[in-house]
Amino acid sequence: MLNFERKGNGKETLVLLHGFMENLSIWSDMEPHLSKDFSLLKIDLPGHGQSDVLAEVHTMELMADEVKKVLDHEKLEKVHLLGHSMGGYTALAFAEKHPKTLKSLTLFFSTYFPDDEEKKQQRIKSYRIIKDAFSHYARAGIPNLFNPNERDILEGKIETALATALSTNNLGALASVKGMVERTDKKHIMENLEAKILILAGKHDNAVKTEMVIKHLPDRTNIKSYVLDCGHNGHWEKPGICAEIINTELLHNLPKKLIL
Repeated sequence: MLNFERKGNGKETLVLLHGFMENLSIWSDMEPHLSKDFSLLKIDLPGHGQSDVLAEVHTMELMADEVKKVLDHEKLEKVHLLGHSMGGYTALAFAEKHPKTLKSLTLFFSTYFPDDEEKKQQRIKSYRIIKDAFSHYARAGIPNLFNPNERDILEGKIETALATALSTNNLGALASVKGMVERTDKKHIMENLEAKILILAGKHDNAVKTEMVIKHLPDRTNIKSYVLDCGHNGHWEKPGICAEIINTELLHNLPKKLIL
């Protein structure tokens, strides 16, 4: 069983999935701003936080299966699912397998597109350094995930993100990178999922091609998107704004069957 924490007694369950080299602690800045109507279920994905490394390759499908085990353990039949970055990829895999479980799907600074060939090669080249020089890998990459125009005022958040990354099991990180390389195109989820779909994206996100994500969104009444003036880490850069969008969009009741 993956490590998880539950918080609050709201009538709506919001499941929070962190990203690569993160853990369930990343939501602490957003939590005070989230509606009391939410009961939060924060999960450490495989090989991150206090969850064990489960395989040599952590595919998004494997991680989605483990998330489903937590939901089953907690007897949760219908939830709002939000994933940051890699957590978003996991959420998409979950939506593909268990669409009827979802009241909503939120891609939080994430994408439904697979890696292009250049990104795949970058990940493959990183295998050795993650295994042998993980600290260097984390220190080189983490600052680039924040808005470069606000690097000075975000210094404390960058240090928090780096400390979180360095606490990650390097073999867990390696298994996840291998899994991300294998990701497939999930645009069909955006086209067919009946649940509410919410996209939060960053104007200065160096990890996700925000313009591409927004441009290719299907024109459906159940999809809402927001582009914020931040980098890849809205939970640290703009926690209050992100939480308010989530509160507003996910607690607005949509009809079960949407007319497209």
